[in-house]
Amino acid sequence: MGMSMRWGMTVPFGGVPLADHAAVYTALADAGFTDVWSAEVNGTDAFTPLTLAAAWEPRLRLGTAIAPVFTRGPGLLAMTAAALAETAPGRFQLGIGASSPVVVGDWNAVDFSRPFARSRDVLRFLRSALAGEVVDEEFATFTVRRFRLERPPATPPALMLAALRPQMLRLAAAEADGVILNWLAATDVATALAETKEAGPGFDVAARIFVIPTEDAGYARTVGRRMITAYLTVPAYAAFHRWLGRSEVLEPMWRAWESGDRKGALAAIPDSLVDELIVHGSPDECRSRVEAYARAGVTVPVMALMPTPELERGGAAALAELITALGRPA
Repeated sequence: MGMSMRWGMTVPFGGVPLADHAAVYTALADAGFTDVWSAEVNGTDAFTPLTLAAAWEPRLRLGTAIAPVFTRGPGLLAMTAAALAETAPGRFQLGIGASSPVVVGDWNAVDFSRPFARSRDVLRFLRSALAGEVVDEEFATFTVRRFRLERPPATPPALMLAALRPQMLRLAAAEADGVILNWLAATDVATALAETKEAGPGFDVAARIFVIPTEDAGYARTVGRRMITAYLTVPAYAAFHRWLGRSEVLEPMWRAWESGDRKGALAAIPDSLVDELIVHGSPDECRSRVEAYARAGVTVPVMALMPTPELERGGAAALAELITALGRPA
């Protein structure tokens, strides 16, 4: 696997103001992290933390996981991606995805309809627009009239598509430069990648991996259970885990959740499931569990660091130490 392996971290970190992230980015690069990836839900937008990283730490590659395809108009999404690609030439990968009915509908007042078709159309639009072409086209889910980027990037960003189930995985393989996986065990990676056989050479596979670096397993599993009820009750993720073969283990949790029994839902999640889907333990144990994703075919494992009692007690010094401990294996 050697030193060519990529090693990612989700930014920004909770509890650290964005203005104080210059030191964080340098610490990540010093520790052997090659990539910083952002998300876009209800924290920071996906692009500001990466723009800061581009300016402050030229050693890092940058990625969005993900920028939703519904919440910006096609032209604005192309402009935003082009600006970051111009800021960090050759270092930026644009990851897009459908996001969720809550983010798109409840929080951004946009109609969440035909997520697969919208994702496909935005991917195709971006491919043309970021190449500097004039786009004048009726797509299935929107029409664009004579759009052309005023500043097309000299190096267009690679386009990654977030995918859970076969249809989207196959679209990523056929038309994107890579795929972004989320909420899966290392043992699930092969199942997902079996659907991407049509991908060309250099196809990247990023995965967001939740990491709770504490040896207090009770604490980690409590946090993990809360995360599982928050995510795996969302229809797209529930369907994903049914497809992965987890119906039986998740059915009691889904039933309790649907009847409004939040406590019962948490109690219905077995430790074994938490341990499969959430990486926890000492920093060394966490690092080797993340390496298992790389061995399974993930080319860009991206840790998402969750709070721990150690980090809350130890502050900035504990975070700096942890970054070093989680750094890329030699």
